[in-house]
Amino acid sequence: MTTPESATIPLTSFYPVICTEDLAASRHFYTELLGFEVTFAADWYVSLRHPGARPWELALLDHQHPTLPAAYRTPARGLLLNLEVPDVDAEWRRLVLDGGLTPELTLRDEDFGQRHFIVADPGGVLIDVITPIPASDAYAEQYVTAP
Repeated sequence: MTTPESATIPLTSFYPVICTEDLAASRHFYTELLGFEVTFAADWYVSLRHPGARPWELALLDHQHPTLPAAYRTPARGLLLNLEVPDVDAEWRRLVLDGGLTPELTLRDEDFGQRHFIVADPGGVLIDVITPIPASDAYAEQYVTAP
């Protein structure tokens, strides 16, 4: 493999597309529970945007759709989406205690600088809800500071 002259691709957008078995259930999860808004909807694809100063984007795709190469027409597996929020404890109450979602990882503090919990979407994609906290001294040394 050769190295391109420029190691930076000039992106104009970037967002994950989750291949799912149940487009309707996934759409409901991301819109009703996580606050995303639909920007495009077809019976095989839904484009979502989370409102705010930085409009985060996400898309859902029927895993059987012919736009995917045949060898890759499977639902997403092994995917973890990190959602950083101002108050993870409030989201724990809203999504798990009041909302009835089953935690895959219960609310806890991590030495590497996160207070978080994990739930799963209807297709098994993990959603890690995080509020950054100070890292322990051992981990604080590993963070790279921006120039």
